[in-house]
Amino acid sequence: MSESNWRPTASLENLRRRATLLADIRRFFSERQVLEMEVPILSRRATSDPHIDSITAECSGEPAFLATSPEFGLKRLLAAGIGDCYYLGKAFRNGEAGGRHNPEFTMLEWYRVGWDDHRLMIEVGELLSWLLRISRVHSCSYRTLFLEHLGLDPHRATLRELSDCVAYNLELSFEPVDKDECLDLLMSHHIEPNMDMGGKPGITLVYDFPASQAALARVEEDEHGVPVARRFEAYVGGMELANGYWELTDAREQLRRFEADQRYRAENGKPVNPFEERLVQALESGMPSGMPECAGVALGVDRLLMLACGASRIDEVVAFPIGRA
Repeated sequence: MSESNWRPTASLENLRRRATLLADIRRFFSERQVLEMEVPILSRRATSDPHIDSITAECSGEPAFLATSPEFGLKRLLAAGIGDCYYLGKAFRNGEAGGRHNPEFTMLEWYRVGWDDHRLMIEVGELLSWLLRISRVHSCSYRTLFLEHLGLDPHRATLRELSDCVAYNLELSFEPVDKDECLDLLMSHHIEPNMDMGGKPGITLVYDFPASQAALARVEEDEHGVPVARRFEAYVGGMELANGYWELTDAREQLRRFEADQRYRAENGKPVNPFEERLVQALESGMPSGMPECAGVALGVDRLLMLACGASRIDEVVAFPIGRA
């Protein structure tokens, strides 16, 4: 065993900057009268998201799961009438380790009652501008981004057109199986790395994602009459920092999406664990008439700190990543 293996991987300077950043985030929300809430990070329910896996634990001899986000707990509080609220703390995702990922990470998630995704985008831009000292904030639709970078409309392109675009722009050892995989590859491997070329790093807010990528967001028609997901993502320097939704409040649709996720997981050999049926109950019976209309967003604090410190790897801003935990 190395004699230095006990030491933190992050410098003490960066750890002090982490403490300042967390204090600044709390001050931002305190000044706006948004309440900090605690929710369980150990639960009998797991995520049903097909692209995220929960870390399994055991409690009193029964399976339990570490929370992949505070979303379900916060939404149950919203349905109970807590109002504007946020969570700042740990979340866990299985298998995510690398330069920008650690299985245990710090997440900021907040909800604004009565807001839609576009109003929340403004606040995300304000928070990031203040914390990172970046003045340039730019917003554009998912369609515009693809048209500018690749010359195709992601909502109307066929699978063949998308596959040809992937083959032309990326060197892959496999062929994407569907349109969403093509879009994800083009976004992550071509568009994101080129977002800030030709200028200083800025904050880019991308909205109106394909309806097939709605997750827990509403789906509505855009100005072109195409169904889109009312969600957005925030990027700085080509790094994704935040993912926000105009939240789904329809209990039946929420249940349908949970069940579709479970089927997808079963068909693709992924663990199928108990899903959060209590969220469906909260949407249906919370408040006087279900969960209030709201918008919510989750932001990766470790990545935010990487940008603030000029770090290239997450272990430069985390004291004890999984290799030293």
